Amino acid sequence: MKLMRVGSLGQEKPALLDAAGQMRDLSAHVDDIAGAALSPEGLARLAALDPDSLPLIEGKPRIGACVGAVSKFLCIGLNYADHARETGKEPPEEPVVFAKATSAICGPDDDVEIPRGSEKTDWEVELGVVIGSRAKYVSEAEAMDHVAGYCLINDLSERAFQSERGGQWTKGKSHDTFGPIGPWLVTRDEIADVQSLSMWLDVDGVRRQTGTTATMIFGVAHLVSYLSQFMTLLPGDVISTGTPPGVGLGMKPPVYLRAGQVVTLGIEGLGTQRQRMIPA
Repeated sequence: MKLMRVGSLGQEKPALLDAAGQMRDLSAHVDDIAGAALSPEGLARLAALDPDSLPLIEGKPRIGACVGAVSKFLCIGLNYADHARETGKEPPEEPVVFAKATSAICGPDDDVEIPRGSEKTDWEVELGVVIGSRAKYVSEAEAMDHVAGYCLINDLSERAFQSERGGQWTKGKSHDTFGPIGPWLVTRDEIADVQSLSMWLDVDGVRRQTGTTATMIFGVAHLVSYLSQFMTLLPGDVISTGTPPGVGLGMKPPVYLRAGQVVTLGIEGLGTQRQRMIPA
């Protein structure tokens, strides 16, 4: 299934994308694409519905983040060896973990704000993993049983805030709109091999990133298991798994986003996003 949330900010309703690419209203069957709805039992109930029996959502409503009520937005840094090297760092021996504020979450095509005082706002196309059931101390062999599905994420970053202002990375990653998620949550059964998905990102139509999840240092199962050793993962938690090379920071000289520019990105099977840069 491809599950969505559509409507104005803060008033999104749950929806399903049918085989013909039409949006179907799930409001009569589930309150939100969140929490218990993402459990194996919750997803099974939605999968049993006949999409043709669901009300059609007409027009072109705003598409919101594909997951609601996210309790944790966790990110993995430097998870592609060639990206680590372009930033001047060696590939890590363990996953580099940081958090992104949940207030950064926005829809896949919402405008992205360049923070006040920013001169180094950057882009990062990433595979997102959505947790479906509580995971604590799970093994790598068990990890995928706790995954509801996958989504596309742009892990936007302000590099000066991230690396030049002391402390941890979180403040460079958490500005409002720095976490576009969606357009869909694609359930795990629809992705044959999550470790072989192509991914790309353009800025003003110029290709900046081209990669594949096959080159991740730490794969999805390892990351879910690893994180569960340090914290309990809850239904609806989102893990952003790292980016391939081609970020602005890695260019010679570095190139960063400006107001008025448009970023487009996509991952095979997970849809595309389009964001216009605006000043905060």
